[in-house]
Amino acid sequence: MGIAERKIRHKENVKSNILEVAWKIVKEDGWQALSMRKIADAIEYSAPVIYGHFENKEAILYDLSIEAFGQLQKLLGIAAKKYNTPQEQLKAYADTYWNFAFKNKEYYQLMYGLGIPCCGAGKMKPEVNTFRDFVSEAIEKIMHQKHSDTNELCFKTYAFWSVLHGLISIMLMRDSDIDATFNKKVMNDSVASFIKNL
Repeated sequence: MGIAERKIRHKENVKSNILEVAWKIVKEDGWQALSMRKIADAIEYSAPVIYGHFENKEAILYDLSIEAFGQLQKLLGIAAKKYNTPQEQLKAYADTYWNFAFKNKEYYQLMYGLGIPCCGAGKMKPEVNTFRDFVSEAIEKIMHQKHSDTNELCFKTYAFWSVLHGLISIMLMRDSDIDATFNKKVMNDSVASFIKNL
């Protein structure tokens, strides 16, 4: 391995280490505790080294959010392969999205700006639309089966996501006084009604 390749590998390792430490800080102390100085202290590098890889804290949050969307995309892909009908797939996507949100609370908060500033403004990547794309495809297939007006596809996709995201957000932001079982039942009933009315 040449000097140039070693430098590239070293730079990638440092960047990966920065993200790993940032995530550890978030998991232990919450998003509000994350700072460039705290990351630098944790990995025993100077702040300029951190700034050499990330322009600011928001750039770190952006990379972490893209990683989260990638994890969600993999889970949705697994769910897609388990079922043959778009109706079953749509239910599986809702369950996958729901479970991801509660198993990865910090990631979900970052992905959708719940209780923290949104990151990545003006830097949208395809990963951000992962859930929308899976859902839209299943909804379109159901609409074709039912001979529904597919001009409503965008609206239906947005409505579906809005219901799920709203229920999840309520749970994440007020989890001390909301019954999780009740909320999941609302989600299941909403998904069933939504499919029926497509």
